[in-house]
Amino acid sequence: MERTTLGRTGLSVSVAGLGCGGHSRLGQSHGHSTQQSVAVVRAAIDAGVNFIDTAAAYGTEGIVGQAIRDCRDQVVISSKLGVVKPGTNHLGQDFLSAAEFVQLAEQNLRRLGTDRIDIFHLHGVAHSQYAYCERELVPALHKLREQGKIRFLGLTERFVQDTDHRMLRQALQDDHWDVVMTGFNLLNPSARYSVLKQTQKKNIGTLIMFAVRRALSQPDAAIAVVQDLVANGMVRGDLMDPENPLGFLSEPGVADSIVEAAYRFCRHEPGTHVVLTGTGSTEHLAENLAAIGKPKLPEATLMLLQNLFGQVDSISGN
Repeated sequence: MERTTLGRTGLSVSVAGLGCGGHSRLGQSHGHSTQQSVAVVRAAIDAGVNFIDTAAAYGTEGIVGQAIRDCRDQVVISSKLGVVKPGTNHLGQDFLSAAEFVQLAEQNLRRLGTDRIDIFHLHGVAHSQYAYCERELVPALHKLREQGKIRFLGLTERFVQDTDHRMLRQALQDDHWDVVMTGFNLLNPSARYSVLKQTQKKNIGTLIMFAVRRALSQPDAAIAVVQDLVANGMVRGDLMDPENPLGFLSEPGVADSIVEAAYRFCRHEPGTHVVLTGTGSTEHLAENLAAIGKPKLPEATLMLLQNLFGQVDSISGN
């Protein structure tokens, strides 16, 4: 597994990271046992993945803790904590106080069974929440870092509701963040301009989520999304087969599948450090890691994708 340096953190990380949330949550969403999910984490580590991303909200920190018990120093742990009180509207203003945030962060540590979290993110911050986070919770993060409980400060956007990256565009004007997580995929590559150019300038570590979602893994969903984009004048329908609008991605000489093409598209985008992939299946995991490890897509394909979707900023690809 190829490694890269995660921006100014200096951490050596695998270019593929195991995401422990998403629709699968290591298989927990589909009724898998704890040991089955632990096996997925162990398979990723055995395959050379050393970047593991989880969160309080995912319910998988304990699973990760079990999986890394005998190899903690070999992995980089990324975890997250929301900014509003549990059980309240995640887009609302019922914020955690700084003291409450620190208290809950201690629970993240206990669930992971570790004395420090390498990258600790404010999780899924909306644009309307950022000012409070900067004023009240950034000092809390610094307190945790001074105590040696976290190493680097991270921030993740709420891409489903913030598809044009308003929150991160504001946050990147500041210099608080060592790592950010952004949504980016071939159907909505808008982070290329509004996020990745800035992270490269500031040498901020960048994690990619939403590389593959339903619209890129299910043909019917892809048709529906593309039809909607065409109807709204955002893409040109005459450049695609209406019955198989993304079929050109799996043509000979391009990629073996649309999913593979989607991972390769993200992996080789300038400014990308880690592409996250999540699953509850070791077989599926192996396929995804193989895709991330493959070369850049052909230039002609990248040019066509730019012509088709380069101006899209209103869909998450969910």
